[in-house]
Amino acid sequence: MNLPALARRYAAAGWRHRWKALLLAWLICLPGWVLVYSLPSQYQSNARIYADPEALLGTLLRGLAADSTQASQIDMLQRTLLSRPNLERVIARTDLDLRVHDVASRDALIEGLSRSIRITPQTRQLFRIEYTDHDPRLAHSVVQTVVTLFLEAAASSDRQQVQSARVFLNQQIASHETQLREAEMRRADFMGRYFEILPSAGGGASKLEQSRQKLTELRGNLQDANLRRDVLRQQLDATPATLAELQAAGGGGGGGNPRLAQAEQQLRELRLRLTDQHPDVVMQRAIIAELRASGGGGGGGTAARPQAAPRGGLPNPLYEQIRLRLVDQDGLIASLERQIRDETAENERLDRLARTAPQVAAELQNMDRDYDIILKNYETLLQRREALEIAGAARNESDRMRIEVIEPPIVPTVASGPNRLIFAAGVLVAGLGAGAALVLLLIQLDRGFYTIHDLRGLGLPVLGGVSSAVPPRGQAAGAITFAGGLAMLLLVFGAMLTRGETLVAKMPGLVARFIT
Repeated sequence: MNLPALARRYAAAGWRHRWKALLLAWLICLPGWVLVYSLPSQYQSNARIYADPEALLGTLLRGLAADSTQASQIDMLQRTLLSRPNLERVIARTDLDLRVHDVASRDALIEGLSRSIRITPQTRQLFRIEYTDHDPRLAHSVVQTVVTLFLEAAASSDRQQVQSARVFLNQQIASHETQLREAEMRRADFMGRYFEILPSAGGGASKLEQSRQKLTELRGNLQDANLRRDVLRQQLDATPATLAELQAAGGGGGGGNPRLAQAEQQLRELRLRLTDQHPDVVMQRAIIAELRASGGGGGGGTAARPQAAPRGGLPNPLYEQIRLRLVDQDGLIASLERQIRDETAENERLDRLARTAPQVAAELQNMDRDYDIILKNYETLLQRREALEIAGAARNESDRMRIEVIEPPIVPTVASGPNRLIFAAGVLVAGLGAGAALVLLLIQLDRGFYTIHDLRGLGLPVLGGVSSAVPPRGQAAGAITFAGGLAMLLLVFGAMLTRGETLVAKMPGLVARFIT
C-alpha cells in the first residue's frame, strides 16, 4: 500500500472514531482542570540579611585579641539555624503548633520545615531566607521568627564561645599550674639528692669540680710554702745565734761586714723573684737595717767592741725572728698537708658518688626539658587568656559582627504557586494527546474497509468503488459539530484560565442545582 492510500485510510478511520477521542479529552481535561484549580494557593514570604564579619572593631583587634567572628561563623549559623531545637522554637512561636496533634505529626512537621525553609546565599555576606505556605500570614510569621532566631544566635554565639574558651583556658591553666609545681618539687628533690655532683643553680661549677679546683690550689700553696721554708732554713743556718757570734763574724775582715753583704745579696735575690711588698722582702730589709745598726757599717779594727755577753752572749734578734718564721712556716705546711688530705678524701668520695650515678646529668636534662615545656605552655596559656579578656571586653563594648535585615519579611498578597497556567495547559495537552492515542489504537484494531486498496488487499478483483451516500451537507454538519465540541473544550480551558478558582468554588452549588 502506497503512502497516500495509507494516509487516506488513517484519515477515514480517525474521522470515524473522532467522537470517542473528543469524549476522552473531555473526560481527562474537566477533572484535571478542577483538580488543578482545587489545589491550595501557596504564598511565599522571604527576607534578606546582610552580615559583615569584618566590622571595624574586628579589624582593629586582629592580631591582638582572639578573633572568632570570621565568615566561618556565618556558615556555622546558617547550618545550625535549621536544627531541631530551633525548628521547635519556630513551631512554638507561630501558629504551626495548631497543626501538631501527636508526636508523629510533630516529627513530620519538623521534617517538612527543614525542607521548606530555605537559606540561600546570594553573596558571601548576603543571603535570603524563604518559606512557602498556603497561609500567607503563617508564612510571614515563620520567616520573621527565623530572622529573629538568627539575630539572637549571632548576638549570643560569639559571647558563648568566649565564655566557653575562658572556662577551657582557666581549666588548662590550673592543670598546668599543678604540673608546674609538681615538676618544681621533683626538680628540687633531685637537686637536693645530687647537689654535690650537679652544677649550681647560677650556672657555676659543681661541688666536685670545686673540690678538684681547691685541691689543686692547696697543692700549689703547699709547694710554695715548702720553698719558703727551705729559704728560711738557709737564712737560719747563715745567721749567728748570738750577738757575740755576729760580732766575731763581722770583726774578722777588713773592708766591710760580711754578714751585711750576705744579707744584701739575699735581698737582691728575693727582689728578683718577689715584689717589694712581699713579707720576705720586707723582713730581709729589716734584717739589713738591724745589721747596719748593730755593726756600725765599718767593720774595721778601730771600731769599739761591745762588752762581752755573759755565758755565751746575748741572743741574736734576727736569728729569733727567722726561727719564729720557720716555726710558723712549718705550722702552715702542716695545716696545708692536713687540708690536702681532707680535700683528697672529700674529692674521692664525690668522685665515687659521681661514678655510681652516671645517669644523673641525663636525668636532670630530661627534667629541665619537661619543666621548660610545661613552663612555656603555661606562659602561652596566660597570653591566650589575656588576649581572650581583651576580646571579651571588646564584645561587651561593641558588636564584632554587623548584621542588618535589608529586606524584612512582609505578608504576601499574591500567590507564588502553584503555576495553574502551566498545569492547566499540561492537562489540555494530556487530554488531546490521550484522544489522539485512542484514535491510533482504534485504527490499529479496526478491521473495516475504507479504501479500494483495502479490498484489493484481500486478493479479490475490484472493479470500482461507490461514493458515500451521505450528502455533503451532512458531512459538513458533522465536521462543524466536531469542531464545535473541540472549540467548546478550548473555551472551557480559557474560562478556567481567567476565572478558574471562582468556577471551582461555585461548582458544588451548580452541580446541586443541576441535579435538582
